[in-house]
Amino acid sequence: MASPGKKSYPLRIDPALWEQLQRLAANDLRSVNAEIEFLLREALARRGIRVGAAQQDEEEGSEK
Repeated sequence: MASPGKKSYPLRIDPALWEQLQRLAANDLRSVNAEIEFLLREALARRGIRVGAAQQDEEEGSEK
C-alpha cells in the first residue's frame, strides 16, 4: 500500500535490473521502492531538476 501523499504506480521491470536494484537497496539499507525513488531524484538532480524532498534524501546519503 502506498504511503499517504505518494502516488502509486505499477512498474514493469527487467528481472536482471530488479535483482541489481535489490542488491543496491540492501547495501543502502533501503527498500527497493525507496532506492528507485532515490535514484530517480539523483538522476533529475544531475539534469538540474530539484524535487521537494531531494535535499532530505541527499542529506541522508551524505551521512553514510
